[in-house]
Amino acid sequence: MRSPAPVPASIRARIVEEGLASERTLLLADGLVVECIAAGVPRYAVDLPGHLVFPALVNAHDHLQLNAFARPEGIGPKANSYDWIDAFRPRLDEPAVKAVRRIPSATRAWHGGLKNLLSGTLLVAHHDPWEEVFDAPDFPVDVLRAFGWSHSLGLAGRYGPAVAESFAATPPADPWFIHLAEGVDAVAAAELSRLEELGAFGPNGVFVHGLGLGPADVARVVERGAGVVWCPSSNLFMFGRTLDPALLATNGALALGTDSRLTGAFDLLSELRTAAANGALSPLAVLRLATSGAARLLRVPGAGGPRAVAARRPRRPPRPGRRPVGGAPFRESGRSARRHPAWRSRSGRSRFRRVVRGCGGPGGRHPSRRSPQALCRLGPPAPRGRRARAGARRREPRLHVVTGVRPDVARRG
Repeated sequence: MRSPAPVPASIRARIVEEGLASERTLLLADGLVVECIAAGVPRYAVDLPGHLVFPALVNAHDHLQLNAFARPEGIGPKANSYDWIDAFRPRLDEPAVKAVRRIPSATRAWHGGLKNLLSGTLLVAHHDPWEEVFDAPDFPVDVLRAFGWSHSLGLAGRYGPAVAESFAATPPADPWFIHLAEGVDAVAAAELSRLEELGAFGPNGVFVHGLGLGPADVARVVERGAGVVWCPSSNLFMFGRTLDPALLATNGALALGTDSRLTGAFDLLSELRTAAANGALSPLAVLRLATSGAARLLRVPGAGGPRAVAARRPRRPPRPGRRPVGGAPFRESGRSARRHPAWRSRSGRSRFRRVVRGCGGPGGRHPSRRSPQALCRLGPPAPRGRRARAGARRREPRLHVVTGVRPDVARRG
């Protein structure tokens, strides 16, 4: 049985578009942002004082099944990712790590999806083999589908597809991902040239991390039309420093990613704060890296733009009619509370409520902070009876949420 179409709504709030916040009314019909709603059509009229409405976030790099692992202590900064992985391998025998590894990969991937949903992210680029659970209609977020990937120059073939074969098999219109130049030594600095020797440096290349790219390498990436995914939290944890994002961002060749919680940020909101604290980019420029800029690099039209929106309430609402300091709404959205997320899925029903039911929901412990043992019970909510579903729909008309439109719907609109 198909869910009914969302009822049109008019929402009064501070709308963020192209980084500027203005108090106005946003109109929604059939799950999409529209210019007008026909006269006489019933609609919800919603007033959201102190709320920001902004594009749903796009996470350009995550390993969804690794987010249940805690950050390891005592490894220290390394010269490159291969050295860091070698240093981490002995930790695989530790009891806490073993406990997480016993959890099915699909369940851990579901947990990673929740991590992203609870930060206002609706589209994620997953840099690992595809999990069947991503196809579930109730999976918390959309996972990028049209892309190619290899893990890295050092591990490709042993884990994931070989570099040259994967690149050749990826259509030019789709992005091709690889961890590249992830380090601060000569090994990392030489990887772009090695990639070009393999014939895998094209305009659809998306290079994750890129910390070891020198100024000439960055210029080549920009000239070629490729891009870089910046994961500053992971870089700082593993290597003690991160890249200079200015040139890449100025040329539209940069997006923001979290990596997993094993090495990266708690979620994309935390990563936005880390990127802003770097100081090389304005808050507005940082926000673009997780919205329209990321969608452009991932080649997903409609994602991260005005048709895909999420609502967040700042911890301290500004005075009525007042814009955030410097006209940068990100400063407030980055501080927003995760306890009361408010967004909707393509069907118009609350995606957050449906996913979290039975997983420690809004009244209990934050579902993305649960123990490995509790994660074993985390997954799609159990089916409920038709009468119960109808009752849930009847209780939802108090619309205090904004539609997060999935990219495939945005394209059709």
